[in-house]
Amino acid sequence: MLEIIIQGRGGQGAQTAGNLLAMAFFAQGRQVQSFASYGGARRGTPVSSFIRVDDRPVRLRCDIERADAILCFDASLLEGRLLACAHEKTLIVVNSSRTAAQYAQQLPGHRVIPIDGLAISRDQGLGRIVNSALLGAFARALEAPPLEVLTRVLAQEAPKKHDENVAACEAGWHIVAAQLQGVAA
Repeated sequence: MLEIIIQGRGGQGAQTAGNLLAMAFFAQGRQVQSFASYGGARRGTPVSSFIRVDDRPVRLRCDIERADAILCFDASLLEGRLLACAHEKTLIVVNSSRTAAQYAQQLPGHRVIPIDGLAISRDQGLGRIVNSALLGAFARALEAPPLEVLTRVLAQEAPKKHDENVAACEAGWHIVAAQLQGVAA
């Protein structure tokens, strides 16, 4: 079973990203459980989305305490409580303009892949809406769901600017693919 935490701040699109990712896994034919925690339920407060994915029905009904993967929309949230859910093999994708080397120094022992979702989104005409760029990056780092499935879900479900959301998703995917090739080389 794959257990995922998406952490952001109210208004950043983390909840929408969690729903879209769950839909993409479901469209891929996987069993999915998705739920959220809103905290103060106002703009700017931390919000979390939790996803479990498996090939069999997901019957576990508790919070995710040890995530296999974390998508963090705001680098300032990458501390304390969120990191307590990570173990040495947890994949962490963070929305940040900092480098992987900087994160290796800041968070030794953690596998962190930074992606500048804001720059990608602005380049694609989405302004500050980063969830599509981050979803593409996260899916590539996680190696699931496939890009074709994720972009099809985005094209169908994005509330506006379908082409721009798909382009941002693809850009995030390709940037992380290039980062991972650089690591493997």
